[in-house]
Amino acid sequence: MVWANICRFFLAGVFLFSGFVKANDPWGTVYKVQDYLEALGMFGLSDSLFPNLAGLVFAALEFCIGVYLLFGIRRWATSVLVLLFMAVMLPLTLWLAMANPISDCGCFGDVVVLSNWETFFKNVVLLAAAVCTFKWRRFIFRLVTTKVDWLVSLYSIVFILFFTLFCYRHLPVFDFRPYHIGADIREGMEIPEGEKPPVYETIFTYEKDGKREDFTINDFPDDSLWTFVDSRTVLKEKGYEPPIQDFSLVSYEDGTDLTDEVLADSQYVFLLVAPWLEKADDSSMDLINEVYDYSVEHNYRFLCVTASGDEAIQAWQENTGAEYPFALADEITLKTMIRYNPGLMLLKSGIVLRKWSANDLPDEYQLNVPLDCLSFGKMDMKSVHRKLVEVVCCFWGPLILLTAVDLIWMGIRGRRDKRKKKQDCKSGMASDRESDRNG
Repeated sequence: MVWANICRFFLAGVFLFSGFVKANDPWGTVYKVQDYLEALGMFGLSDSLFPNLAGLVFAALEFCIGVYLLFGIRRWATSVLVLLFMAVMLPLTLWLAMANPISDCGCFGDVVVLSNWETFFKNVVLLAAAVCTFKWRRFIFRLVTTKVDWLVSLYSIVFILFFTLFCYRHLPVFDFRPYHIGADIREGMEIPEGEKPPVYETIFTYEKDGKREDFTINDFPDDSLWTFVDSRTVLKEKGYEPPIQDFSLVSYEDGTDLTDEVLADSQYVFLLVAPWLEKADDSSMDLINEVYDYSVEHNYRFLCVTASGDEAIQAWQENTGAEYPFALADEITLKTMIRYNPGLMLLKSGIVLRKWSANDLPDEYQLNVPLDCLSFGKMDMKSVHRKLVEVVCCFWGPLILLTAVDLIWMGIRGRRDKRKKKQDCKSGMASDRESDRNG
């Protein structure tokens, strides 16, 4: 049935895309799993290795389900698995849409950001497609023979696991966040001319005689018997929201706002981004210190930007011998800037030129002349399209070749079987005629 295969290919595309996006940005998936766990009150699991394992499993599971659906492998088991998966996700996303504990589900990472209600309706469509695929699974045609499907399965699993681990230790191959290479941070903070900014209002909750009441900044209670309880900011009127909203750097030493200084600096600026110094990977401290020495030698600004407190900063300085200055910034902003703890970012006039995880830092042999004379001092011009072609060739190239070889072999085997059948028929007819003569 045509409809069964339309649903099957539709689900395959969605699962392949969702799994690949999660594998491309595994730390983003980890952060989103932590958000889910904290929304459910599971703070113990949030600080464990569970989010890391869950992110790896989700990426591999969704991607492999997509491959199985695409090639028609294990039709019964795959259709049942997809149906169960969507049967679990639909009520979960309904709860997310109604309770709104987190801003978005993160199912497609930063590539396609859906609201919680959009995610729910998307899952309604996917569940309907999963039901159709399960009901008419016998009509799903295969793209490879049963003798080759194990090889397609193994190759897909190995590829997605290695790709996830690569992006986990390094940085996402495809960066769709507002701090990607080539991004102008100052421009990303601006509201274009003619666009109306969103209007927010702060609500203050006060209590008196056991009764709580909300006030705005314009109608504070004059009665001093009111006791402050809480405050919250709500969106009063929608408007244009710039992609970068919370980029702010404050000197740890004296509290000076360094944001404009850093973004306007026409020289190179190294930012060592570490959301939590107490959890940061300190295996590359020697290289970080070498980069700092290099920046001092060539008069480049170097800042370690963190959201950690005094105790963590002082412990980091003692354990690593760090002599560089520190600046404070919002934790979520730092996690968005670079997907590693710590990671290194190179800016010039507010434009992101380079990004490294702690596992990819340049060493003293590479940093031997001023940045103007090095490739590091220039923007990495490798386009998204070129990266996409490389990844597609690495994964789909061997699979397409394998499928083509298998289809050719199926054709050769089919023709061989037909010839053999004809020969058997001729032999049978000859045998019958010989029997008739003898009879």
